[in-house]
Amino acid sequence: MNPDRYIRVFDVINLLVQHKEGLRLTEIKTELNLPVSSAHNILQTMVNAELATVTDNLRYRVGPRAVSLALRTLQSLDVRSIARPYLQQLGKEVGDDVYLAINLGKRVIYADRCLGTQRISLDIRLGESLFLHCTATGKLFAALDPKLTPVALSAKMPKITPSTITTPAALEEEFKKIRQQGFSRSDGESVEGIVGYSVPIHDGAGALAAAIHISVLFKRANKAHEKQLLSSARECAEQIERQLGNYE
Repeated sequence: MNPDRYIRVFDVINLLVQHKEGLRLTEIKTELNLPVSSAHNILQTMVNAELATVTDNLRYRVGPRAVSLALRTLQSLDVRSIARPYLQQLGKEVGDDVYLAINLGKRVIYADRCLGTQRISLDIRLGESLFLHCTATGKLFAALDPKLTPVALSAKMPKITPSTITTPAALEEEFKKIRQQGFSRSDGESVEGIVGYSVPIHDGAGALAAAIHISVLFKRANKAHEKQLLSSARECAEQIERQLGNYE
């Protein structure tokens, strides 16, 4: 296969994961600026390889083989397997949904999830890129990772909710606050009615390796619960850090 064709396959997969309802051929060729014939040939190859599926109404979706590869890649990430038992315990302690987030280049994603007893109904998918300006974890990584800070400040900042930060100046102030307090909070900035908290996990070299994110219903996010939650999350992060060789 032509090297450019490989790139186009990944472009199509990246596009399809953003549209769980699927996309038609014409929508895909328009989004990727491809000739119809090229788009059709690529999609046919992907369907044959089970990297994509096509529905009865001719919508293309991510295929089972692509999903399997993604999950196997996530499973191979050492921090995920190390962190999981600690995240499960944290979820039991605080009762809220707990996530593990990692940085992949200029992207921040959730790599694992442990549901709490509150059963918050959120459409959060593992492997999906997080906004750096309005999610607690996105802001945490952008504030603490010098490579991500300029990316976040120069990127578009769509207004997801009335509380979303939408200007570089306000976001820069938020980053300063995060660095000072050592954690990040998103107060209904990405999902109305949900407060998010995020604390960092550092590896043996002291570098930011991952982050713990906790989603809390607004009615539960009082000062007492926040204090307990942050204490438990920091303890959890320290336990994971020790397993990663960080004893500071």
